[in-house]
Amino acid sequence: MKFNGSYTALITPFTPKNEVDIEALREQVEFQIVNGTDGLVPCGTTGESPTLSWEEHKRVVQTVVETVKKRIPVIAGAGSNNTIEAVEAAQFAAEVGADAVLIVNPYYNKPTQEGLYQHFKTIAEQGGLPVVVYNIQSRTGVNIETPTMVRLMEVPGIVAVKEASANINQISDVVRLCGHKLAILSGDDSMTLPLLAVGGKGIISVLANIVPKEVKEVCNLFFKGDLKGAIAMHQRLLPLGQAMFVETNPIPVKEAMILLGKKAGQPRLPLTPLSAKGRERLIAEMRAFGFKI
Repeated sequence: MKFNGSYTALITPFTPKNEVDIEALREQVEFQIVNGTDGLVPCGTTGESPTLSWEEHKRVVQTVVETVKKRIPVIAGAGSNNTIEAVEAAQFAAEVGADAVLIVNPYYNKPTQEGLYQHFKTIAEQGGLPVVVYNIQSRTGVNIETPTMVRLMEVPGIVAVKEASANINQISDVVRLCGHKLAILSGDDSMTLPLLAVGGKGIISVLANIVPKEVKEVCNLFFKGDLKGAIAMHQRLLPLGQAMFVETNPIPVKEAMILLGKKAGQPRLPLTPLSAKGRERLIAEMRAFGFKI
């Protein structure tokens, strides 16, 4: 599979009883497909994977795969700070028909660079699916240094990187040294166009939960050579994308979906509903974008 364009990091909708809302999840999948998103990523950070039970995690991944019916790729979140558990999650995703897995840096353990290499290598060798490495130091406490990424690109089965370091120098180096073998995807909506400009291939997007067409259009315009159009769409999306992070993701995007009449539910503890100040900022940016709320 080609990892180009816009992939939506799906939220996990909850019912008022704080249970996974499978009906709403199916509705989200259809909304994304109708609006042209290039792929879906369930059970990532945006999907509140840290607070899903293993049974819930499996149900969400299986529901998304079964609803998609191979119309677009599904990259299932399977990250863990326990390598054995991550292998099991990847194997389950393979069993139910996912196309790849997203594997985040092991958090809290703070492994060495050798530990990071061995973690991803083991999952690629034993998990049964192509691996998208997810580098996000701000949430995990560790950064995959560029020399380690160069080693990882030689591991069969490691095919792409979700780069969320927010460090354009590091991203540029990864693209320069690894871009001929790995698809480099942005992990931050505000960095999509800068990453494309240095040779990246797309985005795994939070913002695409509410505006999938527009997020994809940034990529489409850029790859068609319409840089002026891509810049204009980037600038239009930027304030809305920044509003998605006024508080910890996915708090704002879930509130945005609720404001749009979608079934999202409030985030699970230890995340809390959006504050009054954050909600005011979010509403202002959504109205400025053109939403009638």
